[in-house]
Amino acid sequence: MMNAEEIMQIIPHRYPFLLVDKVIELEEGKRVVGIKNVTINEPFFQGHFPGRPVMPGVLIIEAMAQVGAVGILKMPEYKEKLALFAGIDKARFRRQIVPGDQLRIEVEVVKLKGKVGKCEAKAYVGEELACEAQLMFAVEK
Repeated sequence: MMNAEEIMQIIPHRYPFLLVDKVIELEEGKRVVGIKNVTINEPFFQGHFPGRPVMPGVLIIEAMAQVGAVGILKMPEYKEKLALFAGIDKARFRRQIVPGDQLRIEVEVVKLKGKVGKCEAKAYVGEELACEAQLMFAVEK
């Protein structure tokens, strides 16, 4: 289990762009599960959309990428490196994310060779699948 302070020691993101509040499961380089508590105080809700706040899909994808980055960058060989997007495939949004929702983000590494890898990521609200995507990344020195 990792809190936000511990997460910030692994990935460079900071408020307001840190989109993972805690990690509840971690198998370095294999699987990681993180939590994002979505509150009305999120800065993006001011304009997306006034009177009907919905978390932007690209930020759901970003939250999944940040959770995945924790799982990769926690590995000793990638410590203090930076994981960057290399691609996004098969992204599907199944439900809207609104204030009060808690996202449970599950990321499984399906390929990791050298500095390039691929993950299967899913975000849930309760037991309901909200978003899924394949995320490709490159680790920078």
